[in-house]
Amino acid sequence: MDAATLTYDSLRFGEIEDFPETSEPVWILGKQFSALTEKDEILADVTSRLWFTYRKNFQPIGGTGPTSDTGWGCMLRCGQMILGEALIFRHLGRDWRWCPGQRQRAEYISILNAFIDKKDSYYSIHQIAQMGVGEGKSIGQWYGPNTVAQVLKKLAVFDSWSRLAVHVAMDNTVVIEEIKRLCMPWLDFDRGACAVSDEPREMNGDLEGACALAEEETALWKPLVLLIPLRLGLSDINEAYIEPLKQCFMMPQSLGVIGGKPNSAHYFIGFVGDELIYLDPHTTQPAVDPSECGQFPDDSYHCQHPPCRMHICELDPSIAAGFFCQTEDDFDDWCAQIRKVSNCRGLPMFELVDSQPSHLISTDVLNLTPDFSDSDRLERFFDSEDEEFEILSL
Repeated sequence: MDAATLTYDSLRFGEIEDFPETSEPVWILGKQFSALTEKDEILADVTSRLWFTYRKNFQPIGGTGPTSDTGWGCMLRCGQMILGEALIFRHLGRDWRWCPGQRQRAEYISILNAFIDKKDSYYSIHQIAQMGVGEGKSIGQWYGPNTVAQVLKKLAVFDSWSRLAVHVAMDNTVVIEEIKRLCMPWLDFDRGACAVSDEPREMNGDLEGACALAEEETALWKPLVLLIPLRLGLSDINEAYIEPLKQCFMMPQSLGVIGGKPNSAHYFIGFVGDELIYLDPHTTQPAVDPSECGQFPDDSYHCQHPPCRMHICELDPSIAAGFFCQTEDDFDDWCAQIRKVSNCRGLPMFELVDSQPSHLISTDVLNLTPDFSDSDRLERFFDSEDEEFEILSL
């Protein structure tokens, strides 16, 4: 069986591969390990990631809809995994470890409850599928990386406990000013970076203002979840993007990457050599129903075997990369790392700019005749999901 198709079910038949005996470092979400001396640590780290898979026998979506997401929900589950990692970073920290069979921390239980397959959970399959209707996706339809990123952004508005600022960077461009406005909405950037606005400000889709915040909160930064939908090639990944993609997994802010193959999504959490390490949602498990106190068996939400691997060249070019910045310093550090990566070998996956580029213009391809003779440049103008042109003035 090919490594890219291995799932939890195949473990029962002894077909899962262990980590290779290699001196090359293993990188998982910003942490470096040795495959020769730290295999137990690698497995403990992987096992501590939330693993969301297909489920069956949950409440009908929308009251009369499907009771299982088998066959269509893999990208939705990958979206849950990348956001679940953000919530772990937010409430438990990157170094938190799951200990099976032990009573878990209250924060962990709250995080897991946010993803339980019920209509009233913040990030349940029910909420994602129904919110996707507003993105043009009917319930039961497969999502691409961009769609699930947009849906997660909308759902995060209602999560008052985590108070995340979710930003989806479009057009292959991350605009620093936009993100700082989002994460510090009580600051009036038009009057200066340190001026506190007296007027309410639109915040992540909800009208909130500095007056609604405690005085000590006005100096804080809303924790940032940055999702960047990208297309790194036409039908295959352009090899010029491979090194920059690897660098993303090495950053301490990394939440990983969602993508995979057409109609077969995976959650990529790291790499070793030229192989990507990922969690596979393609197995169907029974839905879990929490008790009245919110406790429930959680073993099925953690991958307790060596994770799957696939060669990086097998990756479909349509992906979304995720990053988490708990503080403004984290974001500034991330920006510095991205600028450093952009100066290294390989093709930058996206552009980092201080403010909205003035050269971004309408996608009217009939009135523009840009030179697309360089195929490397052409690939970056495809929309990350629908392969529509997003034209920049060149």
